Amino acid sequence: MALIDDADLNRIRRIRNGRLADIFFRWLTWSFMALVLLMLGGVIVVLVQGAAPALKLFGFDFLITAKWNPVTDEYGALVPLVGTLATSAVAMLVGVPASFAVAFFLTELCPYKLRTSLSTAVELLAAVPSIIYGIWGLFVAAPFFQATVEPALAAWLGPIPLIGQLFSGVPIGIGILLAGLILGLMILPFMTAVMRDVFETVPAVLRESAYGLGATRWEVVWKVVLPYCRTGVVGAVMLGLGRALGETMAVTFVIGNAHRLPKSLFDPATTISAALANEFTEAVSDTYTSALIALGLVLFLLTFIVLAAGRRLLLRAEVAKTGGGK
Repeated sequence: MALIDDADLNRIRRIRNGRLADIFFRWLTWSFMALVLLMLGGVIVVLVQGAAPALKLFGFDFLITAKWNPVTDEYGALVPLVGTLATSAVAMLVGVPASFAVAFFLTELCPYKLRTSLSTAVELLAAVPSIIYGIWGLFVAAPFFQATVEPALAAWLGPIPLIGQLFSGVPIGIGILLAGLILGLMILPFMTAVMRDVFETVPAVLRESAYGLGATRWEVVWKVVLPYCRTGVVGAVMLGLGRALGETMAVTFVIGNAHRLPKSLFDPATTISAALANEFTEAVSDTYTSALIALGLVLFLLTFIVLAAGRRLLLRAEVAKTGGGK
């Protein structure tokens, strides 16, 4: 009978301890995942319970009604929903091209000695509190927009059919346009950081091969870099959109907080998050409180749909990249 020496015993103990550590780690990660799902489920339950009275009273009309009158207890989510979508659309139209341009400059054009400093400066924008953006927008940007930007846009774009309607009306500074532009500035550092990181993951041999074939910088980015890292770019855009949909304080300062359907980008409006921030402490009736919670539920579902759509786009991009979609 062979005897087991001390080295074999130590090796057996290490294997056993490693297996126990793997089991413990697996159960620990499962526990954290279950905790996250439990918290998410708790949020959904609380929102549904709080919104149930308003949803039972108003039904589906809650989503398509523009009236919001606390005096008569009549509420509809259409105006905040339109304001949320409009400001987010303006933010994406501004933020996505700007983020792509900054990321392109940092990875392709910026001198190497300045790259780290400029990247840090851009990312520092994300550290600025949202209320600071709101104060700056209200006291600095809004007067400038009222006196200069909005009159110029109305003069240049107002006569154009269809598009001109978006730039008509009285230029008062605060409104959907300014709120969307500030949101675009706020989401820029998040999207830029992600795009820059994914651009840098492109193997140098791909870039050098394209340059060797005579491609320009733009052709390298458009035909080599973007196809290689389109999954990350889509993820950056979805991250920025989710941030824009839920922003509260900055938008509250500059959107005007008016419960009426806007006719142009110059008009004041409100968003779901701004309505919640402004009116939750003033809700004196159960129906009023329930309607506000229902707004929160609508925002939750809207964000969930956006993130789910973004995740689906990422999965389709991954399948197409690996050839599984053929």
